[in-house]
Amino acid sequence: MAQILVVAEHDNQTLAKATLHAVTAAQALGDVTLLVAGSGAGSVAEAAAAVGGVAKVVHVDDALYENAVAEDLAALVVAMADGYEGFVAGSSSFGKNVMPRIAALLDIAQISDIVEVLDAKRFKRFIYAGNALATVETRDPKVVLTVRTTAFPAAPAEGGSASVETIQALAPTDLAKFVGRDVSESERPDLTSARVVVSGGRGMGSGENFAILEALADQLGAAVGASRAAVDAGFVPNEYQVGQTGKIVAPELYIAVGISGAIQHLAGMKDSKVIVAINKDEEAPIFQVADYGLVGDLFQLVPELTEAVKRP
Repeated sequence: MAQILVVAEHDNQTLAKATLHAVTAAQALGDVTLLVAGSGAGSVAEAAAAVGGVAKVVHVDDALYENAVAEDLAALVVAMADGYEGFVAGSSSFGKNVMPRIAALLDIAQISDIVEVLDAKRFKRFIYAGNALATVETRDPKVVLTVRTTAFPAAPAEGGSASVETIQALAPTDLAKFVGRDVSESERPDLTSARVVVSGGRGMGSGENFAILEALADQLGAAVGASRAAVDAGFVPNEYQVGQTGKIVAPELYIAVGISGAIQHLAGMKDSKVIVAINKDEEAPIFQVADYGLVGDLFQLVPELTEAVKRP
């Protein structure tokens, strides 16, 4: 059976949920080995061994991998490449950073953001901002994939009993150096894993007006997102952006407020289970994908909705 290496995303303490989705996709290709490269990440390796569907964990513990510098991680994976037919990671910022480097070093064409595995060489992925689903086939001897996490269920975090093998780190590539990380702190759920997302668009008018959405989000235990138009206008930071060039989300409930519904935005949220749209323009494209639509002034409707949610 083919051997598939999933490159684990983590913070040296917790295994990222994107990796669990990547494991599910990798299982359709063969036996799954999970690579945990970090510093002081023994607890992550233990958690990885417990993931259902993982046959083996390879653990590399060295300060070189503390900050997941893509150039060093890619070199490590390529050094292990002879034992594997495929390399997989979630289509997150981590995966988009590491996997293309692995593909380039192996002289292989990466297949990005797959949503279905047809067989060992054929996959489905969206094109044209999600308006068409393409079947792509590779003739390369190995495959390098990133996985759209919303398209595959997460592998169970418990129940597995994989063996753990420890290997030595490589010498630094010296191609890049970690300088620092500026992380936005928030008590709200992470945008890509939240059960509920409340997003605002250009119709919010200003960054100050996002306080209206934040009040609703706090009542719902939701994450706050935004369209590219709102981000480009400077209303909110770009980590809020949902869409083709932002984050792909598929929550149980997605509330789009003041968002017209450009195809680039729809590509990032149309897999949500329930979509609610609030917009004063009844012809807005967002209503074509919404399960429920409210036509009216968002500055009146959203506070009313917030008050309604507060009621016992």
